[in-house]
Amino acid sequence: MTGAQPERIAKRLARAGLCSRREAERWIAAGRVTVDGERLATPAFTVTAASLITVDGAPIPDAAPPQLWRYHKPRGLITTNSDPEGRTTIFERLPARLPRVVSVGRLDLNSEGLLLLTNDGGLARRLERSNWRRRYRVRVHGTVDPEALARLANGTTIAGVRYAALEAEIESKRGANSWLALGLHEGKNREVRRIMEALGCQVTRLIRTAFGPFQLGGLAVGQVAKVPGKVVAEQLGRGGAG
Repeated sequence: MTGAQPERIAKRLARAGLCSRREAERWIAAGRVTVDGERLATPAFTVTAASLITVDGAPIPDAAPPQLWRYHKPRGLITTNSDPEGRTTIFERLPARLPRVVSVGRLDLNSEGLLLLTNDGGLARRLERSNWRRRYRVRVHGTVDPEALARLANGTTIAGVRYAALEAEIESKRGANSWLALGLHEGKNREVRRIMEALGCQVTRLIRTAFGPFQLGGLAVGQVAKVPGKVVAEQLGRGGAG
């Protein structure tokens, strides 16, 4: 247990790689979880490193140390554990060798590129709240106004939603199609697509190339690569994800 600090039982089960916190709460409600021989009736329960925790009578494994992976998400996959519409999720396509992981934020169905994965929900939330710059290459159809792009550096408001400063420049142009390089810090839901639509352009391809210091690089579509623990510790220690 990290720092041997007490923590909620649902978090401990999730860190053991058994389930999500929500799933843990359902297991507790179903009477499947005991702590020191007592069957739990509520997830509002704190455990320590000395607690004996079982699920269905079997002791849970030790919590794995936090780990991080780079994943080249393909287009056409949903970044969620399950989809009511039956669409394929990224978790159905990940290599079987990976432990149970969660994504750091999301990329929508038609977006692709770098998606960070971790076995630690706390690390995921820390990275999601970071001020690290997310970088994208975006292909748009329509007339791109360089002056309008430059004004995005001051932020913009669309349909009552305020978006923070966004760095944008034209990389290349061919006919009615242009490739743009974008950098932003917030990453709100469908932010890039909505901003481009407000500028009269339609996004036809969106590729995330970097999340802070972590790069897509030459990672093949669908490929997963572990980030060395030393690299993760160094980057977090620099305060970028504080």
